[in-house]
Amino acid sequence: MSQDRRFFILGSIFAALGVAAGAFGAHALEDRLTPDLLSIFETGARYQLIHALALLAVAWASTRWSGKAVSIAGWAFMIGIVIFSGSLYTLSLTEIRILGAITPIGGVAFIVGWISLVWSAWKSR
Repeated sequence: MSQDRRFFILGSIFAALGVAAGAFGAHALEDRLTPDLLSIFETGARYQLIHALALLAVAWASTRWSGKAVSIAGWAFMIGIVIFSGSLYTLSLTEIRILGAITPIGGVAFIVGWISLVWSAWKSR
């Protein structure tokens, strides 16, 4: 499977799941979580949706610029979604606060993804 197709499909799947998570939070969890925990859950959904769109940008970028940096960006965004959003979802649903300690790892993955996209565009000919 081509890189552009792979990241487009994954971005679309993560976007659909992000919408589902947002709807779940707004409708099913509104009366079950404290406002603080619901806010944490919503932050996870928001960052998932933003970076699902970033994966679509990676799919587009991979058709314009070849190189390892575009691939790194895509995988970094995926890792970021799983670790950042996943840890926030789990923290808000289980109240296991230690999970907040791994959330920044996902944030760093997001930053790596954005920097890799910049690098791929900068170094492209």
